[in-house]
Amino acid sequence: MGNKDLEEEIMQKAQQNRKLARYMSSTRDLVEEQIIKARQRGDFDNLAGAGKPLNLEENPFEPAEMRMANKILKDNDFAPYWIELGKEIDAAQDKLCREIDYFKRYCQVFWTDQHDERAQQRFEYKKELFFMERKADLEKIDKKILDYNLHCPTFRQGRSNLIIAREMEQIVREIETTIAKAKKP
Repeated sequence: MGNKDLEEEIMQKAQQNRKLARYMSSTRDLVEEQIIKARQRGDFDNLAGAGKPLNLEENPFEPAEMRMANKILKDNDFAPYWIELGKEIDAAQDKLCREIDYFKRYCQVFWTDQHDERAQQRFEYKKELFFMERKADLEKIDKKILDYNLHCPTFRQGRSNLIIAREMEQIVREIETTIAKAKKP
């Protein structure tokens, strides 16, 4: 296929898309116009339930035979396994962030003063231990995410798996940047 043919095909597709966009825009305008006219005529005045709060307790998509069972579970603070697992994942990620922030503060405090070589070696040991522990945390979170995705009713509600190497690179970069800033006079 030559460049001329490709350019011609692109132009045809663009023209077709313009027509569709014009049609969609005119349909939207037509609907909005009808709503405005109905409002002006007063068609929305005195509707049943006007001014009252909506009842959001009842799920219209829930099968009638499951309503009682779901109400009992909800009233007793039970949730499906995948929802509870999602809460655990969120809590683990929050804990990970707090651990990282805590270690960054530790680095700042440590490097504000001068230390002998032995203290610096202990610090390096703690830093390496910190990185190993955070990698283990990330692996646990990733396993929970996998379990969550397996139990989740639809793929749209699933969570992205962690790329542990990339996450660790980011953690190391944050810690090293914090150390570099703290070492500067």
